[in-house]
Amino acid sequence: MRTPDFDQFAGILTRTRVPDRLPFYEHLASGGFISAKTGVDLTTLDWNTQDAWRVYVDFWLDMGFDGVPIEIPPDLPVETHERRTSQVSQGSEAFVSIRSMADFEAYPWPDPATAVDLGHYERAAACLPEGAKLVAGVCAGPYEWASRLLGVEGLSIALYLQPELVRAVFDKIDEIHTSALRQIASMDAVGACRQGDDLGFKTSTFLAPEHLRAYVFPTYKKMADIAHTAGKPFILHSCGNLASVYDDIIDDCGIDAKHSFEDVIMPVTAFKQQYGDRVTPLGGLDVDFICRADEASLRRYVRETSEACFTDGFWALGTGNSLTDYMPVNNYLIVLDEGMKITL
Repeated sequence: MRTPDFDQFAGILTRTRVPDRLPFYEHLASGGFISAKTGVDLTTLDWNTQDAWRVYVDFWLDMGFDGVPIEIPPDLPVETHERRTSQVSQGSEAFVSIRSMADFEAYPWPDPATAVDLGHYERAAACLPEGAKLVAGVCAGPYEWASRLLGVEGLSIALYLQPELVRAVFDKIDEIHTSALRQIASMDAVGACRQGDDLGFKTSTFLAPEHLRAYVFPTYKKMADIAHTAGKPFILHSCGNLASVYDDIIDDCGIDAKHSFEDVIMPVTAFKQQYGDRVTPLGGLDVDFICRADEASLRRYVRETSEACFTDGFWALGTGNSLTDYMPVNNYLIVLDEGMKITL
C-alpha cells in the first residue's frame, strides 16, 4: 500500500518531473487475474453500479498504482462468424460485418456523441480517493476496429480494390473515437488519455507504413492533440514490431509514452536506449518470465531493468503486455514489492 499521487506518474509521462518513487503502469488486467487477487467473481457484478467499479478501482490502488486504467468500447455491433470450438483466440475474419459500400451504408453506426457509455468512467471516477486519477481511453483503436469490421483479409484486399470503402470506414471510426476522447479528456478525474491499437506482429506491422500514415496515424495525432489541449498526456499501447514507424508515432503523432514491449522484438531496455530521450517507455517486463521465475530471480530482474530504464526517472514498472489469467498473483506482487524499494 502507498498513498496515490498521480503527479508522480504524470511527471514521467510529460518528462517534466522526476518522481520521488518508481511509478507503476499496466494497460489492463484480465478478469481472471482481478478475481484471483480480490476474491470477487467479476462475472457476478453489475457494471452499471458503482459497487462493481469500486472493486475494480480498489484492485489497482491496493497494489500501489496512482492511475487506474480504464477503457470502454464504442457501440459498434459485430456478429461472430466463428465456428471453431478448440481454439481460444478468435479468427481474423470472425467478426466481418462490412464487405461493400452497401454494407457500410446499412451498418448501424452510432451517433459519435453517444457511441461510448461515459457512465462507466463516471462511476469509476466516483470511487477514486484524493490523489488518484483515471488513465482513460476508448477500447480498441482505429486499426483494430477496421480490421474487425472488414476482417484482416478483407481490409488487406479492400486497400487495393475498394479504397473508398477503407477510407469511409476509417473516417467513421475516427469520428467516433475522437468525439469520445474529447469527452473523456474533459473529465476532471481523468489524469491521462490512452489508446490501445495493436498494429503489428513479431517481424512487421500488419499494414504497410504508407497505409498506416494514410488511415491510422492521423487519428492518433488528433487524439494526442485532444489530450494535450485538455492539459493531459497521451499514451499509446501497441503490440508488434513498429520499428518502421516509431518516428511517425513519436514525432508526427506526438505521443508522450509508449506501452507494450516484447523481448523477441525489442526489449524495453533497448527501446529506452534508442528512443528514451523523446518518449517515455512504460512497463516491459516479460510476462512469461514473471509467470515462471522464482522470487530471487524476479527481484533481480526488476532491479536490472530499473537500472537500465529508470536512471533518468522517466519509466514506469509493469509488464510488457498485461496481467493475464495464468499469471500467479503472488509473482506479480513480488515484482511490485521490489519496485517499491527502488529510488533514484
